[in-house]
Amino acid sequence: MPAAARKKDTAPRAWQRMISGRRLDLLDPSPFDVEIEDIAHGLARVARWNGQTHGDHAFSVAEHSVVVLQILDHLYPKLDPKWRLAAILHDASEYVIGDMISPFKAALGVNYREFEDRLERAIHLRYGLPPKLPAEVKRKIKRADVICAYFEATQIAGFTREEALKFFGRPPADLEIEISPMPVKKAQVLMLDTFNTVLAEVEGR
Repeated sequence: MPAAARKKDTAPRAWQRMISGRRLDLLDPSPFDVEIEDIAHGLARVARWNGQTHGDHAFSVAEHSVVVLQILDHLYPKLDPKWRLAAILHDASEYVIGDMISPFKAALGVNYREFEDRLERAIHLRYGLPPKLPAEVKRKIKRADVICAYFEATQIAGFTREEALKFFGRPPADLEIEISPMPVKKAQVLMLDTFNTVLAEVEGR
C-alpha cells in the first residue's frame, strides 16, 4: 500500500455524525451540513455551568439561548428580526464543542477561539446571517448573555448576589427573569419552536 494511502487510513477522524445523518467536518464545517434540528437536539443536552446547578434538571444551552433572546427583546424591542435570529444562535457552536466555562476557554487560548469561529461562520451562512456579526449587534447580544448569566448564577449556580454583581454586573432594574431548568425534550422543543418563529419573521412569512 502506498505511504500516502496508509497515512490517510490512519489519520484521526475529524467529522461527527449528527442525529439528522449529516456528517459535519469539524475542521472545515460546511453550512450545507448544519441543521437546526441537530443544533436544538445537541444544545438541549449541553448543560450550562458544567452541570453544577441546583434542581432536578440541568439548565441547558438550548433554554439559555431562548432566555437570552427574551432579554434582548426587553432591552431592544425594535431590533431587526435577523439579529434576533443571531441571538438564539449565539451559542449554537456548542452543539458540537459543548459549553466550556470561560476560565477554561481562556486557558485553551486562541486556537479554541478559531475553531469556534469556523463553526459559527458555517451556522450563520446556513441561515442567511453574515459570517461575522456587526460589532454593535454582537455587543447587544453579549449584554443580554451576561445579564442571563447573572440570573443563572444567583438562582441556580450558587453565587451570592455580591459575587454575581462582581462578575456579571447589575441587571436592569425593570427586568425580572426566572430561571427554571426544564427536561431535555421540553428544552429542545422550546428552542426549535422559538427558532422557527423568528426565522418566519426574518423571511416575512
